[in-house]
Amino acid sequence: MLIAPLPLLPIYKGLAGASLLSEIMLGKYEYHLPFYRQVKQFHHLGVKIPSNTLSGWFKPTCELLTPLYKILKEEVLNTDYIQVDETTLPVINKESHYAKKEYLWMVRSVMKKLVFFHYDDGSRSGDTAYSLLKSYDGYLQSDGYGAYNVFKENDQVCLVACMAHIRRRYEIALDENKSLAEYALKQIQQLYQIERMADEQNLSYEQRYKKRNELARPIMLSFEKWMEKTYPTVLPKNRMGEAISYSYSLWPRMKSYLKDGRLKIDNNLAENALRPIALSRKNFMFCGNHEAAQNTAVICSLLASCKELGVNPREWLKDIIEKMPYYQKLGNENNLRALLPNNWKQQ
Repeated sequence: MLIAPLPLLPIYKGLAGASLLSEIMLGKYEYHLPFYRQVKQFHHLGVKIPSNTLSGWFKPTCELLTPLYKILKEEVLNTDYIQVDETTLPVINKESHYAKKEYLWMVRSVMKKLVFFHYDDGSRSGDTAYSLLKSYDGYLQSDGYGAYNVFKENDQVCLVACMAHIRRRYEIALDENKSLAEYALKQIQQLYQIERMADEQNLSYEQRYKKRNELARPIMLSFEKWMEKTYPTVLPKNRMGEAISYSYSLWPRMKSYLKDGRLKIDNNLAENALRPIALSRKNFMFCGNHEAAQNTAVICSLLASCKELGVNPREWLKDIIEKMPYYQKLGNENNLRALLPNNWKQQ
């Protein structure tokens, strides 16, 4: 008797196929359903899958996708314009037996529309930022968090600030000093109007660069002088004083967006990429340990990249989980690179 060789399974000696595993991953991280809710859904469909079985499939599925995640990180860091942000992720501390607030880093390639999340035992320190981005060369856009100051003297990295974070400080100060806050917000609004005009006219990056230097640069310089003149007239510890202090300290980085027409005026696209993490966090509440948090970073990176590129995550994830055992067997990094959402979409 001749028996055809069995197809490679996503999980060694596992019963779950690619379609079931992709549904479980999408259920938790795309539709924000914890495993216990998915168990109820399967039960209502007539399929009894124990909760520990569902959890047991999670880890090997993440291990299967980890090589692709590592290549995704390389692709993002090989670009010359990234946006970076952080968000909290509760993780159970085994010693104290309660959920500790840890941090998940997000790095987004603006031009390639690829995103990855990075977990370093929950650290949010400048050392983590440096170790993550030490090989990076290009524009780095972020909020005013001090961890990014490690790149301040780095000639390979040009720091770019976020106007949305600056604007929020003046919005908070409206109730305290309406006249000064409204003036500041009006100047910022003019800068955004220039961006909207460039979008409506569908300007190229070079044309946008010229338009900014023609219209936005005078506003930026005038607003900088206003901050220098106004700060001595307000109390440093009140809301207006804090708003001016924050924006003035970041103004040299904010002016960096005038250097290149590709650069965004704010970091809002990066914050949008963090929203699914916040929604999932409210539902599954915490990760059981550091390893589970790292696995969360793997899955969320791949799904966020699909969202950025307009790729159907269900179709992509099912196809990738089916193919990964074969691609790993070949051991060719270039083959794996073809499975990234941007390359998969082209194919």
